[in-house]
Amino acid sequence: MNYKMVIHTTGKIIGVEAICLLVSAAVSLIYMESSGIWLLATAVFGGLLFLLSRFFKPKDEIFFAKEGMVTVALSWLILSLIGALPFYLSGEIKGFINCFFETASGLTTTGASVVPNVETLSHGIAFWRSLTHWIGGMGVLVLVMAIAPSGSGRSIHMMRAEMPGPVVGKLVPKAKTTARLLYIIYIALTLVLIGLLFFGGMPVFDSIIHAFGTAGTGGFGIKADSIASYSPYLQWVLTAFMVLFGINFNLFYFILIGKFISTLKSSELWTYVGIIVSAIILITVNVSSLYTSIGEAIRHSAFQVASIISTTGYATANFDAWPVFSKAILLILMFLGGCAGSTAGGLKISRFVLLCKTAKNRIKHVVHPRTVKSVRFEGKAVDNETLTGVSSYFIIYCMCIVVLFLILCLEPFSLESNLSATAATFNNVGPGFGAAAVNYNGYSYLSKICMSFAMLLGRLEIYPILILFMPATWTKK
Repeated sequence: MNYKMVIHTTGKIIGVEAICLLVSAAVSLIYMESSGIWLLATAVFGGLLFLLSRFFKPKDEIFFAKEGMVTVALSWLILSLIGALPFYLSGEIKGFINCFFETASGLTTTGASVVPNVETLSHGIAFWRSLTHWIGGMGVLVLVMAIAPSGSGRSIHMMRAEMPGPVVGKLVPKAKTTARLLYIIYIALTLVLIGLLFFGGMPVFDSIIHAFGTAGTGGFGIKADSIASYSPYLQWVLTAFMVLFGINFNLFYFILIGKFISTLKSSELWTYVGIIVSAIILITVNVSSLYTSIGEAIRHSAFQVASIISTTGYATANFDAWPVFSKAILLILMFLGGCAGSTAGGLKISRFVLLCKTAKNRIKHVVHPRTVKSVRFEGKAVDNETLTGVSSYFIIYCMCIVVLFLILCLEPFSLESNLSATAATFNNVGPGFGAAAVNYNGYSYLSKICMSFAMLLGRLEIYPILILFMPATWTKK
């Protein structure tokens, strides 16, 4: 284990968080709020930790997969602890565990909240709360690689450990350039969204907050009714961008360089779109009697489907009051999530497709034992190592879901509430049903700690967090 390199890189991550805290403190200064003092104090604390990490200059900057995963897991855990300090010190969120839950939820782009009334938060704290979505969406380490990359040629290990999806590769030969391209696309889409929201009548502050929540597919808002009080135009804009941010960012790059045919041939994209369209039609038919017009039913159905499958978590309606059939569809979408290489959470469409194709291939092999046919995805044959990796991940994924669900079942809430809370936190969706529909303040501290780690497990796709706490990781052998 290259300890100095891990500490050195983690220090860079803390430095980025300190800068983001300074920006949030500046927002408090603009609105003349006392919360800026605590944001500034936390930024200074983070800056000191960054300077301290500079004393651990590594002789060897080579990163292997193990170091990459440990760095990612350790960084996200420390970021969540430091990021919780402004909430706690300002007193705007009571109890450090609640503050840790809120920060972990923000950085992992989950959007599950313990705040009873978000409208009471100061502008600076609300800005920091939503900014955690934006920096966590694409990945903090990817940002560090883009602006201050490691000198080694193996920084792709960090990107693979942090970016969601079964396979993460380079768009261009250098991982540094890949990281920059991803962030250029990310920033451009965010700015376009801010502009569309602002010109649609949303105030500047609101536009920035909701753009951060949509780009990171997080869902933190500044109103108790989420997006319900905004105009239908703004709701449709957010619907479209929630779907866009659930798409693999590699496809945006292909569009930029003119490879439209490659984009249109993406089977993951068409599966993603097909699931969304099918879900919207089914839910619209099921809830049409609850609304005054079919147009209104389509708008609410489309918004909620886009919100759940992209794991954003915004709402325009009380979907907890929808018929059981519609809620069941939303629950399934919580598990599926968006595409690999997007800011969305969940199992990922690519894994779902590969699991289905593997099962289909296996059934065909049972019927015709002498037939040997490979599984194909995106026009290419998938090697056995990738298929084994996807199957192994799915098994561990299910085991984590079961363990978390059993822990939450110690709470005095309904089975529906605890199951949806499990799915919503582990898959980084945010709101659930029943007791988890509005916020998670009613859950015990034990459950909140478990759900906080579940959010980190889900965002980092299990392995980095597990490897961080494995004793074998820290042995010299």
